[in-house]
Amino acid sequence: METSIIISGFGGQGALFAGQLLAYAGMDAGRFVSWIPSYGPEMRGGTAHCTVIIGDDEIGAPIVARPDVAVTLNLPSYDKYEPLVKPGGLLVVNSSLVASESHRDDIDVVYVPANAIAEEWGTPKMLNMAVVGALLAARPVLPLEVLEAALAAHLPASKQHLIEANLQVLRHGHAVGLPAHA
Repeated sequence: METSIIISGFGGQGALFAGQLLAYAGMDAGRFVSWIPSYGPEMRGGTAHCTVIIGDDEIGAPIVARPDVAVTLNLPSYDKYEPLVKPGGLLVVNSSLVASESHRDDIDVVYVPANAIAEEWGTPKMLNMAVVGALLAARPVLPLEVLEAALAAHLPASKQHLIEANLQVLRHGHAVGLPAHA
């Protein structure tokens, strides 16, 4: 089984780190992974997205035109990737910044107030953890515990003091992403 994920937003929203963290967690869980970042020349405010593939077998090609999952952190990302999600796929939307609602009935959509969740725990810069938590609740590609361990192991040293807050944001996002019948 292989799952392709695109995470997209403005530079500075943590899209690339979220994807990198999923890749690290996948490796830690013994899965095959690829992570391809892409970003504009701006340090903050430009576009940034990454493609992550997590699979049980070797990954043939890291390029994804129609992802199984798209995580959209802002409106331009939503507009670009919402129509590209494969039928049966998942769209995770940062509803703090995206007011649009998908009218597709062939995909699952999870609306996560990621900025609001992150601000509750101290800084909106953690919004990426809220959407990753929701993603893993709606599509358990990896166990939440594996991602928590990867976060502790791979959060930069300068951010280690924020580990507990990041874990709380991740867990709150996970709770939001759980299917209604769970």
